[in-house]
Amino acid sequence: MTETGAARAASDCGSAPAVQIAELDYTYPDGSVALRQVSLMVGRGEKVAVIGANGAGKSTLLLHLNGSLRGAGTVKIFGQAVTRRNLPQIRRRVGLIFQYPDDQLFCPTVGTDVAFGPEHQGLPQEVVAERVAAALQAVGLVGFETRNPFHLSLGEKRRAALATVLAMQPDLLALDEPLSNLDPRGRRRFLALLKQMTQSMLVVTHDLELVRALCQRVYLLTAGQVVYSGPVESVLDDAELLAQNGLV
Repeated sequence: MTETGAARAASDCGSAPAVQIAELDYTYPDGSVALRQVSLMVGRGEKVAVIGANGAGKSTLLLHLNGSLRGAGTVKIFGQAVTRRNLPQIRRRVGLIFQYPDDQLFCPTVGTDVAFGPEHQGLPQEVVAERVAAALQAVGLVGFETRNPFHLSLGEKRRAALATVLAMQPDLLALDEPLSNLDPRGRRRFLALLKQMTQSMLVVTHDLELVRALCQRVYLLTAGQVVYSGPVESVLDDAELLAQNGLV
């Protein structure tokens, strides 16, 4: 086992789930209530979706996984509570992928963007180079190292953003509307990448086709509350439930 693997194993609590959230509340500084008593779980290696109409609180929920937001309640990642003291360890394990890749790509080349995270972990340059090569290989962007990320297509930007996360070797991928605004070819390609990922995964989206193709279980969020959860088919085949919650 590598040193990183040993450290992760030591921080795991037995066979704790990848994500365990209990009675999470969050209110924004302006008084807007975003989350109300949200509880959910993602098993190890499981792909789970949180669906809901715009404004349901999905993105707010996602930002609690790496401590970007912290509400009242409990959030645990592989059994470790998300607290100020634990943030460095938590953020090494959670790969957060934003809805808009331009929010994640900020370096002059794709290669430097992908290298940014491992470099700031203090890894040796040869390890950083190996991580960059492996991440670009995984997303099909070999040869893009010197390309300007802002000159890429949207689909290529999404794959580059995913590579920046994969280079950190996270155990959990947290994705915000990963297929939004992609053309049909881009959707197919990015969905195929997500299907290949072995990490535990939490996807927040209102894209029901994505959920059906990728996930095993789903939580339905409305006005910041979980109103239903279960296997994907039991939720997505309930047209009345979806209509009542603004998804059809």
